[in-house]
Amino acid sequence: MELYFTLDPATDPRVVAFLQEHLDDMYRISPPESVHALDVTQLRQPGIRFWTTWLSENDGDIDLRLVGTCALKELEPGHAELKSMRVSAALRGKGIAQQVLEHAIAQAQASGVQRISLETGTEAFFAPARQFYARNGFALCEPFGSYVLDPNSCFMTCELAPTVQAVPA
Repeated sequence: MELYFTLDPATDPRVVAFLQEHLDDMYRISPPESVHALDVTQLRQPGIRFWTTWLSENDGDIDLRLVGTCALKELEPGHAELKSMRVSAALRGKGIAQQVLEHAIAQAQASGVQRISLETGTEAFFAPARQFYARNGFALCEPFGSYVLDPNSCFMTCELAPTVQAVPA
């Protein structure tokens, strides 16, 4: 099982449908005023980089399957927000989320980000996500950026280790 990551303009109908499924879940679980998921138009805004994750179950498989998404939104120099992190429900628990998060962190570090923050829900539906982020070094924090305290929001942040730049010999 090999994953491919693509910096994506969010125009492919499969991607649009995947993101709509994400939004539908968020509005099903949380009150509308507590939904902070981005739609495709918002994901195309300056300062946001959006990736799709594609699965090839066979080497050389041309027909890749969309299995995940993630985005980084620049908040300020050195600080980004993780947005639209989602893995296909049918494939959760198979290590794909870990690879998606590692990709987002690597992209953040490569662009000089020193801290990634995120907002997720407080409802039971989001408990696995909160546990996943905590296992990956994210800690609870105060609201950041334009967020305000919200009983339906959980804020987390992670300080990133600086990447080591190779020094030319």
